[in-house]
Amino acid sequence: MPSLTLPTLARAAITGIMLTFASMACAQVNDGRAPGDASSAQAVELAARPALMLAGEAEWEEGFTKINKSFADLRMAMDRAGLKPGGRPLAVFVDTDDQGFRFQAMIPLEAAPAATPSFPAPIKLGETPKGKTMKFEHRSAYDDIDSTYEAITAYLDEKGVEAKPMFIEQYLNDVTSADDTGLQVEIYVFVK
Repeated sequence: MPSLTLPTLARAAITGIMLTFASMACAQVNDGRAPGDASSAQAVELAARPALMLAGEAEWEEGFTKINKSFADLRMAMDRAGLKPGGRPLAVFVDTDDQGFRFQAMIPLEAAPAATPSFPAPIKLGETPKGKTMKFEHRSAYDDIDSTYEAITAYLDEKGVEAKPMFIEQYLNDVTSADDTGLQVEIYVFVK
């Protein structure tokens, strides 16, 4: 994987999202903060947790839909195997460029199964990423998330924090469209 900086990731995310949603109007955040507010920043050490995971890739225009489809596939596999979720779904962005991104959709498990169930390929058991991160909040439509990534980049630059080329979006609620202003996302940026 090429070494990318958060500004490169953010620019790629912004480019894709802006192309996808250029015709939509910006929505207001439901908690009174403007989209792109990085005031929620806090240092968080993530611990690895057992998870069901599914690798995927998408062009920016289809990203929100593909991530949601991956979560639905994971939930179906969990139900069939009798596994219980141990946290909200997350997307780990492992590589981005101007055309799209590669990701791992994950749903943390309440506990690792005693015996490894059989899952349809490419679903598998694994662990959520661990490490030192900065956590940020996004409280608005997914089509406004580019503003949040711009604010994150500015915040990290201002504080002199160097980001690793991987970040997580954890979805705190379920929405079915990218323009739903009720979306709540926690963004974890891995830092050096």
